[in-house]
Amino acid sequence: MTRFSRRDLLAVMGGAALVPMLGIPQGHAATRYIVIGTGGTGGVFYPYGGGLAQLLSKKLPDTQATAEVTGGSVDNVKLLATGDAEIGFSTVDSAYDGFKGEEVYKDAGPQKIATLAVLYPSVLHVVASKASGIKTVADIKGKRASVGSAGSSTESIADRVLAAGGLDPMKDVTRDNLGVAESVGALKDGKVDVFFWIGGVPTAAVKDLVSTNANDVTFINTGDLAGALAAKYPGVYRPSTLKKGAYDGLEADLPVLGVDNVLLVPEAMDGGLVKEILAAMFDNLAEVAQIHPVAKQLKLETAAAKSAVPHHPAAVEFYKSRGVTAG
Repeated sequence: MTRFSRRDLLAVMGGAALVPMLGIPQGHAATRYIVIGTGGTGGVFYPYGGGLAQLLSKKLPDTQATAEVTGGSVDNVKLLATGDAEIGFSTVDSAYDGFKGEEVYKDAGPQKIATLAVLYPSVLHVVASKASGIKTVADIKGKRASVGSAGSSTESIADRVLAAGGLDPMKDVTRDNLGVAESVGALKDGKVDVFFWIGGVPTAAVKDLVSTNANDVTFINTGDLAGALAAKYPGVYRPSTLKKGAYDGLEADLPVLGVDNVLLVPEAMDGGLVKEILAAMFDNLAEVAQIHPVAKQLKLETAAAKSAVPHHPAAVEFYKSRGVTAG
């Protein structure tokens, strides 16, 4: 099936004709279209991307930015590389695999992407039904697990964590490829025993699950595997903590695996646009902070932090102009 973004429709059919349908005031039709690849509706990328699209549409002249639901990091990296999106959210591990042309990108080869900003850390959520008896990653052997959408960064992390726990991710578990919202529904309905999800805290779908089912689920410790994974994938994974009270039923800090999230752009993006986007974000941090709780973590210093995927040269120049060294 041919994929058309809203930008494509505007370009093909004529922006002015679609203005009323898209809710853009007549007489103010945008001349520049920015597509932002996000993720599933139950995660953090989607609301964050939607808020960013609103901000850019409001702050950049003659610009209409739209956020698109996607399969997540892998989809977004590929959309950027093929020119079907201008901005994309990704976990840094998937971005790095794409940049190197490894793992799920092996057939496609290296993806020409660059980092715009390091956003916030995600933590690995491994959530099991108490009825399953799962208390450790090793206990997932022989169980039915949702390992994330096919080809997503969640699936990649799930496979690596299962392997680090001594399991064969393809043979020792019955796999379902579900997004986080679908995973939550499947766990509630007893269709899966456990699900994996890499995302910011709080993730809406997980928060919804524990608000009504806190006594029926348990969060699994992955911190004991984080050190080995951080050593095997330097600069990608690190030990992290799911803080007490982050979700209903979480009564103590839980050691987990952590990974940073990055905002990516095509390697060939015009440097002037890169600087415009960053200026719109950092000149309006109070508005960014209202988008989602994790958006409050956006700061110049952390956005410019070293990433496994190099920053766009224009981003490096922007951060330098604000007194921060990128990378």
